[in-house]
Amino acid sequence: MIRLVLNDDHLGEALEAALANCRRRLFISTADVKDLHVPTAGGRAARSILEIFDELSARGVEIRLLHSGVPSGPFLGRLKKRLPRRLVMRRCPRVHAKAVIADGRCMYLGSANLTGAGLGAKSARRRNFEAGIWTDELSLIDPVADMLDSVWSGAECGACGRKDHCPVPLEEPRL
Repeated sequence: MIRLVLNDDHLGEALEAALANCRRRLFISTADVKDLHVPTAGGRAARSILEIFDELSARGVEIRLLHSGVPSGPFLGRLKKRLPRRLVMRRCPRVHAKAVIADGRCMYLGSANLTGAGLGAKSARRRNFEAGIWTDELSLIDPVADMLDSVWSGAECGACGRKDHCPVPLEEPRL
């Protein structure tokens, strides 16, 4: 299965599906990290992605968040209050891939960052125009997962030509 995901469909078609179906490991790669607030059903107040990460952690899901930019102030503020138990974040300034991989079985791959504007949580007048795919095709998932695992593990650091932008390889957030 390969399905096209456009604009505000990113939230329901990709992120929410990945979060709902994930049982063991969630790997998210994004350039920007902001305090994404995910709308809830029935018009209730939107929830921070960190609250959702807390719930996944409680279910035993390991969460890896690979990003390139410094997280937004509100996101760091929430992290300082409570870091989800099974969330590990690493920063590499060369990461530009946007992917959400759930259990190595399904994947979103596209242009959207882990932000409200990217995933369509903002109004139609304020969200970004985004495109991607949602797939369960292992021939697509495995090479992307392998590439991201290579960055995550530091295998790319030795030959990196941007060390001057990355004084601390695979920097984790200082809380």
